[in-house]
Amino acid sequence: MRHRDGRSIDVRLCVSSLSGQDGRDWWVVCATDKALLPAWPAEATVAEPLLATLPLPSRLPIGVVVRDTHLRCIQVNDTQGSKDGIPLPKRLGRRLTEAAPGTEAETLEAVMHQVLESGDPAINVDYQAFLPANVRSSRILTASYFRLDDAQGGALGVCVVSVDVTDSRRARERLAILGEASRRIGTTLDVMQTAQELAALTVPFLADFATVDLAESVQHGEEPLAHLGPQDGRIPVFRRAGLASIHPGTPESMFARGEPVFVPPTSPFTGVLRSGKSHFEPMLDTSAGTWLDHHDPARAEKIREHAMHSLMVVPIHARGAVLGMAVFMRTEDPRPFEEDDLLLAEELASWAALALDNARQYVRERSAVLALQRRLHPHRPTGGSAADVAWRYLPADSHHGIGGDWFDVIPLSGARVALVVGDVVGHGINAAAKMGQLRTAMNTLADMDMPPDEVLSRLDEQVIRLTEAEDPRHPATTTMAATCLYAVYDPVTRTCTMARGGATPRPRSSTRTATSPSPTCPPEHRSASD
Repeated sequence: MRHRDGRSIDVRLCVSSLSGQDGRDWWVVCATDKALLPAWPAEATVAEPLLATLPLPSRLPIGVVVRDTHLRCIQVNDTQGSKDGIPLPKRLGRRLTEAAPGTEAETLEAVMHQVLESGDPAINVDYQAFLPANVRSSRILTASYFRLDDAQGGALGVCVVSVDVTDSRRARERLAILGEASRRIGTTLDVMQTAQELAALTVPFLADFATVDLAESVQHGEEPLAHLGPQDGRIPVFRRAGLASIHPGTPESMFARGEPVFVPPTSPFTGVLRSGKSHFEPMLDTSAGTWLDHHDPARAEKIREHAMHSLMVVPIHARGAVLGMAVFMRTEDPRPFEEDDLLLAEELASWAALALDNARQYVRERSAVLALQRRLHPHRPTGGSAADVAWRYLPADSHHGIGGDWFDVIPLSGARVALVVGDVVGHGINAAAKMGQLRTAMNTLADMDMPPDEVLSRLDEQVIRLTEAEDPRHPATTTMAATCLYAVYDPVTRTCTMARGGATPRPRSSTRTATSPSPTCPPEHRSASD
């Protein structure tokens, strides 16, 4: 400052703000010669002048705020202002609840009151930055509170040290979601269930609304197309397989699960299906003249009605083929999607794609096994004049029980009838093929009119020959085990003779060690009179 005699002097300033009834801002400025000692004693109850002289770091990546015993802001560094969104003119001389009214500020002030009263610091208290409502982003800060004491141990104020932990918290959340994906996606071999698990996992962690649409060929276990685009002037059929929302009943969706989905020929969805690359639109353009108005006005109405403002469309592909697409949107969450969100969505889609491809291959194999079984099972079994035959084939395990089970009704000479029930150990196409071999062998042996125990002994020899003929380079196919019950009913004598053989795996061997259906379970021969 300039003295009245013309010379310059350095002064120490303490500035505090006052709020008048008329709403205007007023300031109280106290000055003293900087060359002199402070004019206030160390035991003074008013701490503002002393705290105002504390040097605060301004270039460090941490925010520092000093508040007096009334929790009014005395000092603040530039870092704090850039992190929590409260500008310096609005902060100095005011309490936090005055600078940023709300429940968040009230909670933090309660923590500061506790620190002042007890003297115990409060460490790592998380809070959201006080950003304007029109800013579609949020920052997470963690603050530690320490009481400042004078030489006699009296409280002078509170020092608040804050660090921005937004990126680290979001990274931990993404890792947690990926960990959940390993447990919650692909729990079954049902493509519809797997798609629903993907959608359900991402809401609300990643999006407010998510859908998963699969090509109809995937649902039926057929081979997907290398590129799903217009074919013969039309788009392949898609069905809604997964659906999740933060709102009950998913009001944002135009289609229910299982329904065909309309894919506009000119839209981000078609672009994703053609290219196999994600569509990323952090700020969704819903203005007039976009593809929504020209090709999908109903979807445009839904988007505006529910304030959908950020969009990601991610392809679901495996082994070079596109299986479908996942769509993620934000409605109530004001933050737009970021590049890290897209990377996370693509990771989750890749995880789901593996499960979907496994499920698709299972559906395809199961359909093939069922078709083979239908061809191998008798279509109109009849017992002739010996017996009336009624039958029903129902696997005990509908998911894994399809494979080597068979039955047969074989007419024999003398009005007799043979009844056969058998099972090749294992599931899938290999078991069904082996079952076909044994059924054919059983029909041939039955025509030789041998006793039931001899029939099963000969069948056991056939099993050994089939096992020895297998390719040794494929160990999974070099064993065969089966169980079989063979019964012959004679309507003339009214007797039923039966034999059964147990299942012991037959490894490849150059010598035969047993002629019974099982070394540990020889054929049992029983006769019964009706």
